[in-house]
Amino acid sequence: MAHESSGAIYTAAGANLAIAVAKFVGAFFTGSSAMLAEGVHSVVDTANQVLLLVGLKRAAKPADARFPFGYGREVYFYAFLVALLIFLGGGAFAVYEGVHKLQHPEPAADAVILGRTVPGFIVNLAILGFAVLAEGYSCLVALRAFWDEKGRLPPITAIRRSKDPALFTVLVEDVAALTGLVVALAGVILAETLRQPAFDGIASIAIGLILIGMAVFLMIETHGLLVGEAAEPELVARLHEIVRSEPGVHHVNEVLTQHLGPADILVNVSLDMDDTLTAGDIERLVGHLETRMKQASRKVRRVFIEIQARHDAVRQPDPAPAG
Repeated sequence: MAHESSGAIYTAAGANLAIAVAKFVGAFFTGSSAMLAEGVHSVVDTANQVLLLVGLKRAAKPADARFPFGYGREVYFYAFLVALLIFLGGGAFAVYEGVHKLQHPEPAADAVILGRTVPGFIVNLAILGFAVLAEGYSCLVALRAFWDEKGRLPPITAIRRSKDPALFTVLVEDVAALTGLVVALAGVILAETLRQPAFDGIASIAIGLILIGMAVFLMIETHGLLVGEAAEPELVARLHEIVRSEPGVHHVNEVLTQHLGPADILVNVSLDMDDTLTAGDIERLVGHLETRMKQASRKVRRVFIEIQARHDAVRQPDPAPAG
């Protein structure tokens, strides 16, 4: 999984860096607001990929005395920073630039390239066409890696269930980038054909709103991972089945799971056991259960089993504070 995430991120970073340079060149020569907004968007995306790579590297650090469960959640923290950067550095700037363009509309300026004058409209179309090809390839790489991990679930469902923010963040970024490019193309074409430069500003605002919406979506998804999401429902149900099927288990009080990282699941189990079992029997049963649960998924790294009478496991409300 880490290899798939890293490959998609490196591809996206390279594509976005090349696209950013092309867009800024186009914006410099033509004065296009939508092109400038798209250039900033590509720079932000490139910085985001660097942050995700840093998060993946830090998440791979081994556990130590200070963090006995490891650093797996580092990638969740950096993914949240990425969403915040998209919101502020991409979306907010694009909206601001679009509003400024609406207040001061100017047609795209012609560009002088190698001593020849080229219409700004043609320059913008050429750059946006290159960006669509590069971004499309990056999106294809991310999509393949994502489907390899999640199968053929509906896209939104797959993203909601994914515990690898590095992978789904790149995918969502690429989809938003392609959408933004289509909007930028529409703005450039409408501004030229209708002789209305204001469409360039409108396109910039639309791009900003797309980025803000994407950033909010990523913040919501990453927030749940930061707080501590449970494992997939199918895996939780499988763990219940494993525990219930074990002879000597009278009642399963609870099975709690939590993702400590994209491929690191903590399992806590509370069981009511047969009172006639000896200490040795219980030790063997606990060891057998732990082995079976880890075999159920390679992501299950830690299993803690508590032996507790059923009536003692019923949770009582916390007492009200005195006074």
